Amino acid sequence: MAAPIAKKTILIVEDEPHIVMGLKDSLEFEGFRVVTASKGKEGIALARSESPDAVVLDLMLPDINGYNVCEEIRRWNSFVPIIMLTARSQETDKIRGLDAGADDYLTKPFSVNELIARMRAIFRRAQRGSTAPEAFDVGDAKINFAAHTALVRGEEHQLSFYEVELMRLLVERIGQPVSRDEILSKIWGLESLPTNRTVDNFIVKLRKKIEKSPDKPAHILTVYGFGYKLVP
Repeated sequence: MAAPIAKKTILIVEDEPHIVMGLKDSLEFEGFRVVTASKGKEGIALARSESPDAVVLDLMLPDINGYNVCEEIRRWNSFVPIIMLTARSQETDKIRGLDAGADDYLTKPFSVNELIARMRAIFRRAQRGSTAPEAFDVGDAKINFAAHTALVRGEEHQLSFYEVELMRLLVERIGQPVSRDEILSKIWGLESLPTNRTVDNFIVKLRKKIEKSPDKPAHILTVYGFGYKLVP
């Protein structure tokens, strides 16, 4: 008899009980294993002991903020997907969260169905595999998909889960335009919205790490009104 498939573990770090209960019930119904923490330091400890497959992290916590939690997790785990929850809608707060190591963000109030869609996309993408090689050269950058790094002119940059998956998709379609809609659907599990800047934010992050002149990219090119394409 085949061994049962292990459930994916999701860590929720959130201090609002009704949000925790709603997320936990919904995610467990979808077949995930859920562990929770109501404080930042507790969340850091659980991230170490439980080795979750994904983290849902609130920005405002009673002891330390989500930025600090995210940075601490990233010290030893550069690749676990981290989705930050925030009641703030300012673009600067979202950018700060991404800079701290978060892969994505949801602004409260948010749709639980949207969060579940993102989780499904994370694990579906990981299980599907990729036709991209394990290493790929883009200009001066050597991308190592297995190690989740970009070596650029002797300096090594860590790549987050979504950065790696976005690069994989662009490499799979090298030289071909890939639409924002397709990127959102395949990597984030989202439908396209006129105000959704998720893909653009991650393109900016990748350009900063890979391009010699991020403001004048030579490799990750914008296809205006459509999406992006990769030119090695």
